Amino acid sequence: MTEAPARSAGVRWAWAGLVSLAAWTLLQTRVPGPVLEWTPAMLDAARRMESALVVVAAHCRAARIAVNEGADPNGTCLIGPEMSELFTTAGQLEAKRTTTNPDMAALVAHLLTEAGVSRGDTVAVAASGSFPALMMAALTAAEALGAIPLTILSPGSSSWGATRPEFDLIDLHRVLLERGITHAPAAAASLGGSGDTGREFDPEVRDRLARKIVDSGIRFLDEPDLAANVALRMAIYGDVVAYVNIGGSDASLGTSPEILKVPAGLSLDLLRIALPPAEQRGVLFEMAAEGVPVVHLLHVRGLALRFGVAWDPVPLPLAGTTRLREDARGRGPAFWLLAAAWAAGLAAVALVGRGRRRPADAPAA
Repeated sequence: MTEAPARSAGVRWAWAGLVSLAAWTLLQTRVPGPVLEWTPAMLDAARRMESALVVVAAHCRAARIAVNEGADPNGTCLIGPEMSELFTTAGQLEAKRTTTNPDMAALVAHLLTEAGVSRGDTVAVAASGSFPALMMAALTAAEALGAIPLTILSPGSSSWGATRPEFDLIDLHRVLLERGITHAPAAAASLGGSGDTGREFDPEVRDRLARKIVDSGIRFLDEPDLAANVALRMAIYGDVVAYVNIGGSDASLGTSPEILKVPAGLSLDLLRIALPPAEQRGVLFEMAAEGVPVVHLLHVRGLALRFGVAWDPVPLPLAGTTRLREDARGRGPAFWLLAAAWAAGLAAVALVGRGRRRPADAPAA
């Protein structure tokens, strides 16, 4: 007597799942959020990043830095090996390639504008080697807005990021500075990785990276205590209008699970999320506590879905061709009609299941 109801419940769950999947697909593909209007600054940012991609690719050819065409079909030289001596955590190849789209810079310019950034303002940037293209997007976006990017670098990288020892994040920033893509020298650099001190690196690798930072004239941060590290970074940043976090640096994210509640994109008020204790708080939450808008660039899939950025495009789109959108701004009547149809579909599945269960439950004649 119990097997039939159990099978019936399983079928209803399967139908409910199919209805929900169909509704989600329609909402994403047929009812996107409102299209963002391209501003001159957004277009300038995208074109600057497009130029930066050309500069970096040319540098790699001249320096005979090999590009893996299988992993990096667009030839950006921003997709490093899956594993290397700079490796910290696992990363997703498709996400790394998605960030090389020049219109990512336009998106960052839009987010910074929404955060209130204007000409002459200072923008704090925390860049890990995990997403070198997003660092490029943040720098070109700030330059397009006439803002000053104050960047702290961390060359430790998840897989498929700036994992080449011969062309790590320090090298990339130097090339961008020398070629005039950005005009602001790096404010400081740490090793990144575990504890922001590269604890997982071989001692020889750690020492070589530390020497490289010092020899490049960049201030070297090597503070293992999280609270002290955060305080040091906040002092370096000083008075900023916005904070851009790129990747998953311990110093930026901290150690509290509350960081998982921070959405990708712009957050103007994170105080609705319970602030972690000071000893668990990274720079991101410290900035939020001071009322500084936060642009969180980490969950690339969610970022791409929310703003309409092409996922893993080959070839890369031309600058200024993406129909950027903002799902968080609402989707109009069509969205609510589809949502109502989804709810009605789930109700129909439940009612059909209930109707079929009655004969089985009735007493035998």
